[in-house]
Amino acid sequence: MAYPPLDPKLSADALEKQLLATWKHERLFARTQDAMRYGPPFVFYEGPPTANGRPGIHHVFSRTIKDLVCRYQTMLGHGVTRIAGWDTHGLPVEIEVEKQLQISGKKQIEAFGVAQFNALCRENVFTYKTDW
Repeated sequence: MAYPPLDPKLSADALEKQLLATWKHERLFARTQDAMRYGPPFVFYEGPPTANGRPGIHHVFSRTIKDLVCRYQTMLGHGVTRIAGWDTHGLPVEIEVEKQLQISGKKQIEAFGVAQFNALCRENVFTYKTDW
């Protein structure tokens, strides 16, 4: 199968959109995963995003590298399983909740109520979930 000639007037942005549409229509990612599912296993545990902040460009860069590793392993014939992590990053979350409550340290947390404090920490963990 030959590649169709490339229109020299086509911008890089338009070409990328065209390629992404083709990949989506052809289900290329899913098809490569399906084709290799019985290959030797390669399990990739995705490190967790931070629970107490929005994603930055450095997160995009690291995710891109991680995706390249998984795609390369697929190209080698491995059945790649991606397992996403979600870590609550306990201490930063606790500090953020302490600041919101204007308290600090173990004694003040105990006076506030450990169960209630933990409940607020669990709520706080998901503050930025939709941004990820």
